[in-house]
Amino acid sequence: MSPMEQAGQTYGAAGVDLEAASQVVRLIKQQARSTLRPEVLSGVGFFGGLFKLGAYKEPVLVSSADGVGTKLKIAAILGKYDTVGIDLVNHCVNDILTCGAEPLFFLDYIAMGRLIPQRVEEIIKGMAVACREVNCTLIGGETAEMPGIYVGEDYDLVGFIVGVVEKDKLIDGKSIRPGDLIIGLPSSGLHTNGYSLVRKIFGEEKSGLEAYYPELGHTLAEELLRPHHCYYTWLKPHLAKVKGLAHITGGGIPGNLPRVLPEGLCARVESGSWDVPPIFQLIQKEGQVSEGEMFRVFNMGLGMVLVCSPDKGSEIIEALPQAKIIGEVIKGEMKFILDRVG
Repeated sequence: MSPMEQAGQTYGAAGVDLEAASQVVRLIKQQARSTLRPEVLSGVGFFGGLFKLGAYKEPVLVSSADGVGTKLKIAAILGKYDTVGIDLVNHCVNDILTCGAEPLFFLDYIAMGRLIPQRVEEIIKGMAVACREVNCTLIGGETAEMPGIYVGEDYDLVGFIVGVVEKDKLIDGKSIRPGDLIIGLPSSGLHTNGYSLVRKIFGEEKSGLEAYYPELGHTLAEELLRPHHCYYTWLKPHLAKVKGLAHITGGGIPGNLPRVLPEGLCARVESGSWDVPPIFQLIQKEGQVSEGEMFRVFNMGLGMVLVCSPDKGSEIIEALPQAKIIGEVIKGEMKFILDRVG
């Protein structure tokens, strides 16, 4: 018996399944292959992802990293994992879209206490679907089995994205002026924020999450696992008309819209100017949550907000019937004012 074959401690005995890890890599390769762009020089499996940047005059690379938050807990309780993969990609695409960037490639980090290949495959399938929607390559990532760090069904999911925009087409908010219009685009629900509060209000029992709510028209579970909407295809043809873009994530509209405004300017938003989906009204009622707290935690039905000059507003509204004018930019040091109308 060679030294390598002698009995003793093994990685498997320590809780790490190398065969499961190999199976996961094979499954990921199959899904990633469907997202490849011509610029990719190496796919999943090499030590680094290689991507040849195309012909740009003055390319500006735009990057972002984010996670899905405790929405992962809801997915684990319900045993449904494909939508969180979609969430992850779409959240990251929206983040770099605020600069006007085209998504190029995406990497993921998946960590679990125990690798379950079928579960990882569901997550990756969701990522691949979302990547194909915006012609973004799933170029690589890391899948880690970490017993002792993650326990039971716990896992974590993080995404990293790189995109590109020509320097002269960069959207940075610097040209925003008083009188510019603020336009909101509807969310597909909670997206990926506020789930810790949701779990506190509705609990973590599967039976409770699968309860039917007439005001929703379906179960709470279906509502909570709606994928984070991607705004890239909606906005790509209209980016030249846009002065500023805010992705409405953690912190809600008050916490994100002011980030795109120059100093000395304030966003005045009329709260009754768009329809708030029933899920937010249900959360507020069941949890007795104040209106102020709702706006600080949730997107309240607006997933992306843009700023444009008044003469471009009608063009955008005509092209995007889902869009609503929700306010205007004014002079002021407060950065954000919510006018309660109606």
